[in-house]
Amino acid sequence: MGSTLLTDARPLEISEWLKSLPLSPKTRGHVGALLHLLFERAMLWGLMDVQRNPMELVKLKGTSKRLKKPQILTPEKFQELVSMLHEPYRTMVIVAMCTGMRVSEVLALRWEHIDFEAGAMLVQQGVVNGRIGRVKTEASNDYIPLDPAFAQILRDWRGARTTGLVFPSHVTGGCYYAGVIQQQILKPAGEKIGHPGIGWHVFRHTYRSLLDETGAPIGVQQKLMRHSNVATTMNVYGNASLRAKQTANSKVVQMVMPQEPPLAVRQPVAV
Repeated sequence: MGSTLLTDARPLEISEWLKSLPLSPKTRGHVGALLHLLFERAMLWGLMDVQRNPMELVKLKGTSKRLKKPQILTPEKFQELVSMLHEPYRTMVIVAMCTGMRVSEVLALRWEHIDFEAGAMLVQQGVVNGRIGRVKTEASNDYIPLDPAFAQILRDWRGARTTGLVFPSHVTGGCYYAGVIQQQILKPAGEKIGHPGIGWHVFRHTYRSLLDETGAPIGVQQKLMRHSNVATTMNVYGNASLRAKQTANSKVVQMVMPQEPPLAVRQPVAV
């Protein structure tokens, strides 16, 4: 589209431009959503006549599809990964895996939000590019249960601290940058354990997968994942581990396979 003014943009041109972008379908969908919002604001602010939003005529296929399946770690691989990390990254990763929290929430977590006596911690802040703000959705603002063994890890990390960030940067005292940790710490460690390209969201996907293995009801999983819609829990984070699928499949096979009597009681076959 080049330098085309928003008021001069036509749906067909926008559609062709979006299709030409060297981006994943999902990312092109995000760009389209941004353009939709820009048109809405332009009409609200009187920069263009109030009319049907041109983006309603633009249809993009496959915007909800992933180009590749998300990685999931087995508990054994996770332990292997943790053993390779030094602090504070080791405890950061344990928090992410044991709670399913987004990295933005992990890095913005404060000691004041953790109630060791009640066995819960409140997630109400997130950080993006060093700036702390609200969490992603209203449903994200919720309490997370604190398992005793996990709580002890946090106590050991806390030391004498009772306020402030759980993971203050050793350089600035503020929040760490998730992208830097992912590139410099997680990815190299992931390659060593056979999981190249590992990122922060792997822990959230793995948490959901392991909830499946425990047999947790989908409603409980939705609350633990803090999703507004159960469809997100099922569809976006619905990839079960191979072990869980093997177990479930074996149970079905055992139910439908014909049960042969023991050899000692089988009737002889007439010749």
